[in-house]
Amino acid sequence: MTASPLPPVGWSSTDRPAVRRCVGVEPDEFAATFWGAQPLLTPAGGLPKGFDDLLTLADVDELLSRRGLRTPFLRVAKDGAVLSSNQFTSGGGVGAEIGDQVSDDKVARLFGTGATVVLQGLHRLWPPLIDFAGQLGVDLGHPVQINAYITPPSSQGFSAHYDVHDVFVLQVAGQKRWRVHAPVHHDPLRSQPWDQHADAVAARALEAPLIEETLNPGDALYLPRGYLHSATALGEVSAHLTVGVHVLTRYTLVEALLGLAGRDDDLRATLPLGIDVADPDQVAPHLDATVEALARVLRETPVDEVVRRVRDRVWHGTRPEPMGPLAQAAAAHNATTGSWVRLRSGLRYRLREDGDQVVVEVPGDELSLPSSTGAAVRALLTGEPCVVGELPDLPVTDQTVLVRRLLREGILVPCDR
Repeated sequence: MTASPLPPVGWSSTDRPAVRRCVGVEPDEFAATFWGAQPLLTPAGGLPKGFDDLLTLADVDELLSRRGLRTPFLRVAKDGAVLSSNQFTSGGGVGAEIGDQVSDDKVARLFGTGATVVLQGLHRLWPPLIDFAGQLGVDLGHPVQINAYITPPSSQGFSAHYDVHDVFVLQVAGQKRWRVHAPVHHDPLRSQPWDQHADAVAARALEAPLIEETLNPGDALYLPRGYLHSATALGEVSAHLTVGVHVLTRYTLVEALLGLAGRDDDLRATLPLGIDVADPDQVAPHLDATVEALARVLRETPVDEVVRRVRDRVWHGTRPEPMGPLAQAAAAHNATTGSWVRLRSGLRYRLREDGDQVVVEVPGDELSLPSSTGAAVRALLTGEPCVVGELPDLPVTDQTVLVRRLLREGILVPCDR
């Protein structure tokens, strides 16, 4: 399959095509009214097209039988409980003696008895979903993962629960009856899973739901984190994609600030020898001093340092467009006048000037280049296809050197005109 080019990070268009595939309102309205605030159910007729280009039941069979899938890329659940992986894995046979490969015959037997199959991390495994997740991550500005849930007829894989990330539910095949209830714990963090509120979740699930609807192929449902939900397949096999959005929160900024606070001498000071940390009177003066020092550090911390911490977390949590190593090496070796290149789609980057250098910051690395290349580098990072020989303010021979280096670094990829 040929990957569709994604817009570069920093793309300013408001079109947001991947968001439009998931919601039946304009992206700006979705952002203002629903994002992180309330569920949104959209029938297939309100969306541009269905989801069978992303995954089909035949694709599921291929993944389970021919792709050498291993744990943890597969989970199996039955009656609300996740089964041990030894119930659906085995060795891979001669030349692939790996004990945790998915066993298609074991999965078939479990599925036949009513177990739900969960394919995890499909944004790293299945080409159409790799492309879709990349685009959606660009559209949202938050990291994205994709799982698929395949449920036998008239079965339920998981009881009522909430997720600690936002989700888009995209119905792929069959029908599934969804029940959605209001949160018992609003905006949960990743360290606050539903089982910490199991009794409240069970009680809320007995109340009248906010939404009780059947999703048909092509329907979509958006749920902010914290909303309780459960689903039951109806009279045929049901499959849906759950797109998990690992939203950044204000607590993300708190975590970044606390990480930076560790540089402060006062906050690293040792507590007294023999202190009884169970005695509030002994801890209180140190807590007061800590709060005072922390407040000073928070006031003095430059926003750029917080941004760098949060940025690195996001950059390392997402991956850019897949790149063929052999083809990329050949392109870097052969690039010359007339070669067309573009920015690698979905690549997170930042361009800054540093004295007589321009610096391209990318996940885990930064590339320093002579300031004379600045105009050419900016042209290459727009995301528009560029041709060696027509880059601004740089001799043709230097253009070739620059493009070859950016190809070797995986910042650019070859493209057609």
